[in-house]
Amino acid sequence: MTTTGMPWMGCLALGASLLLAGCGQEQEAQAPQPRPVRVVTVEKGEGGQLVSFTGEVLAQDEASLAFRVSGRMIERNVNVGDQVKAGQVVARLDPQNALNTLRSAQAAVAAAESQLVTAANTFDRQERLLVNGFTTQANHDAARTALQAAQSSLDDAEAQLKIATDNVSYTDLVADAPGTVTARGAEPGEVVQAGQMIVQLARQGGRDAVFDVPANILRTAPPDPLIRVALSDDPSVTAIGRVREVAPQADPVTRTFRVRVGLDNPPAAMRLGSTVVGQVRLENDPVIDIPASALTAVNDQPAVWVFDPATQTVALRNVQLRSFSQARVAVESGLTPGEVVVTAGVQALHPGQKVRLLGAGS
Repeated sequence: MTTTGMPWMGCLALGASLLLAGCGQEQEAQAPQPRPVRVVTVEKGEGGQLVSFTGEVLAQDEASLAFRVSGRMIERNVNVGDQVKAGQVVARLDPQNALNTLRSAQAAVAAAESQLVTAANTFDRQERLLVNGFTTQANHDAARTALQAAQSSLDDAEAQLKIATDNVSYTDLVADAPGTVTARGAEPGEVVQAGQMIVQLARQGGRDAVFDVPANILRTAPPDPLIRVALSDDPSVTAIGRVREVAPQADPVTRTFRVRVGLDNPPAAMRLGSTVVGQVRLENDPVIDIPASALTAVNDQPAVWVFDPATQTVALRNVQLRSFSQARVAVESGLTPGEVVVTAGVQALHPGQKVRLLGAGS
């Protein structure tokens, strides 16, 4: 009985040792490992909300060229996109009626000059007769009145001749400055009215970026801000500008104000009519800017996880926000420059938890 019991006891001892060894390995395998997270080191950067608006490039000085008289247009020598020189004729009206009026005015001047000569001779004769006593004072006065009337008729005829001459010149539409044609308002063969736009000319000498801006942005914008303007289809093409003009009245439909930004040395790629994006920062004081992925909440208040390099642990801290977007968050208070904030893995953390850094940035 003794000899048969010893092997059985040995088996029990061997099984117990194996079981204890297995439990120890399981406990060692279940020991918590530091959670991997990504962090950034916070710094103060440029503050304020960065707002963007889409607009277009226009000429600083743009004029609508129109005839000063009505008539049938027989020529238009330019088209949209053409370069125009100062003094160049861009369109013509049929001048026949104006020439007929001019000839009539010339004839009227000739007749008035003849009447003036006759009246002057009559007055001279009456002047000599009156001195010698061979005429009455009444005849002398009548001759003087006739002379004055003839002179007035000549002055009127010459004024009408000047008007007729000008009207003939007005049948040619002349550009008063160099520029580029940006629009046309009538075609050859049409009867146009005085003042009707024939071509729109963007004069050389500067370009504006024009935006429609809401009133609340105008109220919060800093005085005399620098506007960064870039082409919408090529953001690498940029220019800097300043506000040159703000419309005094809002658009009745959009309720926005038209703002013209004068561009300083715009690149050649910013052609007239190009679509551009303008950016302006509403505030100038620096703030701490962190990725939006770092934001969480505690007690219904925004918070972030702050990493302690000494203990390799994280702690939850409430912060006050100034502004936020889908990508970035501007922190008003609660963080100081140099602190390390967790940006990825915030959902599975708890206070005092040890973490392992995967990458750091600023």
